[in-house]
Amino acid sequence: MTVVRDPERKRALVLRLKRAEGQVRGIQKLIETEADCEKVAQQLAAVRKALDKSFFALVGCVIAEGSVPADDVADMLSKYS
Repeated sequence: MTVVRDPERKRALVLRLKRAEGQVRGIQKLIETEADCEKVAQQLAAVRKALDKSFFALVGCVIAEGSVPADDVADMLSKYS
């Protein structure tokens, strides 16, 4: 496979993951303070979506890099999405 080499894409991906990390910490606090389960579920869904966007941004980097055959990208998508 390949690695994320483009500094702009790498920075954007890391920032996206840091936001998701903040969301997870917020969820932990909600649970610790006995927040309503529906509110916790809503936040879990939001962080799941944020992580999905991170995954697809990473796949976009792989495609943009152009050094990975399309079949390998397709395999990665089917394996992890």
